[in-house]
This record gives sequence, structure tokens and C-alpha cells, in this order.
Amino acid sequence: MIRSVYLAPHQTIKKDLSLAEIQQLAANNQGLLWVSLEQPDETELLSILSETFHFHPLAIEDCQSQGYQVPKLDDFGSYLFIIAHAIPIDQHFDESDPLELDIFLGKNFLITNFRSPRMGPIEAVWNRLSVDERLLNHGTDFLCHAILDAVVDEYMPVLDHMDDTLERLEEQVLARPTPTILSQVLEQKHNIMFFRRTITPQREVINRLSRDEFPMVDRHSRIYFRDIYDHLVRIQELTESLRDIVSSVLDIYLNSTSLRLNEIMKALTIVSTIFLPLSFVAGVYGMNYKYMPELSWRFGYLFVWIIFVTIFVGMLVFFKRRNWF
Repeated sequence: MIRSVYLAPHQTIKKDLSLAEIQQLAANNQGLLWVSLEQPDETELLSILSETFHFHPLAIEDCQSQGYQVPKLDDFGSYLFIIAHAIPIDQHFDESDPLELDIFLGKNFLITNFRSPRMGPIEAVWNRLSVDERLLNHGTDFLCHAILDAVVDEYMPVLDHMDDTLERLEEQVLARPTPTILSQVLEQKHNIMFFRRTITPQREVINRLSRDEFPMVDRHSRIYFRDIYDHLVRIQELTESLRDIVSSVLDIYLNSTSLRLNEIMKALTIVSTIFLPLSFVAGVYGMNYKYMPELSWRFGYLFVWIIFVTIFVGMLVFFKRRNWF
């Protein structure tokens, strides 16, 4: 599907342009044109990127690739090619790669492309077009900023959810560590590593947009990209904090299970130690020698039990004084 909007030099807005109109406006190079390629087929993709705007083949190849693409910014002189990643907050984001968003930023045009069924930041910006005139009036660079800002804004709910989950797991580990809790903690660790892999290269992309002097990004818009960069720095710091919390929870789990195992081994050792002399006494009196003196004694059986009880109580008192249990 192709969605489009055009702001003419005399400030009139036209939406849902035909392919012929898009080609004509691209050739005129006037006003502001935003074309959004949403799950496009091969024909739609090539007709816009190759035949209409004549983008570089390597950039088009990146848009066609089905594999994971690292966030990056390529400068092709008259336009910038940006790969950004959004987070699929409507599903368990660790089950899939991040949502790739391809952006071509020119002086008078903005082309966005994504293959996922839904791209939250694009929908948010489309919904804002009717209520916020700045998105179109301030140029393609400001519109690109709005999209990337919406991408970064969706990171915070994911971080908040991860923080709440880790807090709950920490309480469960302190109460009763189980293998199920360990698997959940390891899952959260994997999620955080996935999140860091998404944020770290993207921060450098935003940093270049806010620092380097590209002709399609004016000084006024670079301030807004700097604001996005500050948000990413704060988000990365929160991610590092969550990674430390995960390590702490893992340490608590391992220490708790080790302590519990030591308690179990202590109890088993005490029981074994108590029954060792009892087994010795029982073994001596079970040798069944014919001339064993106590065999014919009337109180021999009672005497053996008195020995048993005396050894048992004596060892318990000894262990208690040594604080072994």
C-alpha cells in the first residue's frame, strides 16, 4: 500500500496521490512530498524508489533485504538514507527482530518504507497531520524528526514493563527461588541485550543528524534531533541500569539456591552422623557370637537402646552448641 501527502508552495494539502502524480511532483521538486510505502510489493517498491526517485541501488537493495539491517545513515549527496528500528510493543518483542523503518530524506521529499503489518510511529505521525500544521510547514527534516521521535517514544513503555517485571522477579527470588523464576530472569536478560542492540547504533544515527551539517537538515531542525539524542542517551542509561538489576537478581538466585543446598546438606550430614555410631552399635550386637556376654543378659536389649538414645541426644547437644543447625 502507498500513502502520500503533498504540501504545495501555496500551502494547499493533497493526500492519496496517484503514482503518476507522485512522479510528476518528484520531477518538479517543489513543495513537500511524503510517500509512505507500507508492506509494498516488489512492483510498488521499485516504481517509487528506482523509477520515480532514482535512488542508489545499494539503498534499494537494503530496502528489499529481508534480513536484519543495522541502524545506519548513508549520505548520497542530494538525500540521506536512514535505517531506524521500532519496537513491536503489541507483541512479545523478543520473539522477533525489531521493526525496520527505511527513510529517504531529501530537501523536498520524504520517503518511508516498512514491511511489518503495522508501524506505530508512522500511524502516530499520520494521525497528527490533521491537527499539527508544523509537521508539513517546517520542511521534510522536521517531519523526519517527528517520525524518529515517535520511534524513540515507544521505547519507554517497553523499559517500564521490563522494570516492573524485574522488580516482581526480584521479590519472588527472595521469597522462594525456583527454576521457573530463573528461566524468566534469563529471558529478561535476553530482552535487555536485544534492546541494547537496537538502541546503541541508532543513537549514533541521531547524533549525526544533530551534529553533521547535511544540506537537507537545517540548523533549526538539528536542535530537535539533539533532543531525540538526549532521550536515547537517557534510555541507554536506563537499559544499563536494568542490566545491572538482572545481574543482581541472578546473583541473589544463585546465592539463595546455594544457601538452601547447604542447609539441606547440613541436615543430611547431621542425620548421617547420628546414625553412624548407632549402626556401629547395632552391627556389634548383630554379630551373633555364641559366647558374647550380653546375649544372655536379661536387660541387654534395653541397655542397647539406652546407648542409642544417649548417643543421639549427646550428638544433638554437641551440634547445637557448635551452631551447626
